[in-house]
Amino acid sequence: MESNRTDDTQRVRRSFSAWLGELREFMKGRFSLEEDKAQRDEVVAAISKGVVFRGVNLWVLIFATMIASLGLNVNSAAVIIGAMLISPIMGPIMGVGLALGINDFELLKKSLRNLALMFIVAIITSTHYFYISPLSALSSELLASPVTTTNDVQIARTSTVIPGAASATALIPPLCPAGFGLATGQIKFFFGAFYLFFINSVFIALATYAMVRFLKYEKKTFIDKNRERTVKRLMMVVTLVTFIPSVVIGFHMVRVSVFEAVADKYVSQGFAFP
Repeated sequence: MESNRTDDTQRVRRSFSAWLGELREFMKGRFSLEEDKAQRDEVVAAISKGVVFRGVNLWVLIFATMIASLGLNVNSAAVIIGAMLISPIMGPIMGVGLALGINDFELLKKSLRNLALMFIVAIITSTHYFYISPLSALSSELLASPVTTTNDVQIARTSTVIPGAASATALIPPLCPAGFGLATGQIKFFFGAFYLFFINSVFIALATYAMVRFLKYEKKTFIDKNRERTVKRLMMVVTLVTFIPSVVIGFHMVRVSVFEAVADKYVSQGFAFP
């Protein structure tokens, strides 16, 4: 009798284990991305093509910067979002992350050159716009753009995993207040906006690098191993140097917010007269 009960228990356990295995395979098949995953060569070719700023890409960047500057100038979020959607600025930044992920030193150099060109062209465009613009008042969008916290880091890290969220990274708008700062001689605006652009660029590249390594793309072999180690160490240093100031700024903003909340509570309770 006891033997029959043991056999029944074992059969139930085996049946349950088999059912769990079938359920696991079913869910794995449903949520698998293997069928829709692009091949490595296709991804590398597409990102490498978007790295270069020449012809149409360069003109689109100029007009996107002008549109974003206009949106900031007239305090229109819709115009700013429109400029972000047409901007080709993600190309060289993703190129940097891809190059680091597959050890492609030539692609890294090309991406950095084009990123520098993109930055210079966007800054010159926004500076010229604000220099000749008849609208000199500071809008709330302009005032808010140079403020950077750890939230910007999280947004930047997410944007490359989900390319449709690229507009949320606000890569073009920070360059416009930077141009405003140069055009009006307000260096605070320039450095604040530049830091916001820089922190977004670094963490978008880092997120691209993380995805490339997660997908296990084949690496190119570095002939000079010392150069490979130097590049990786430099990447870590740049990441830390970028992240630490945002933590300090974010902590300061939290302290200010707490103080304002306590002050508002004190005023509402202490000055409640008939």
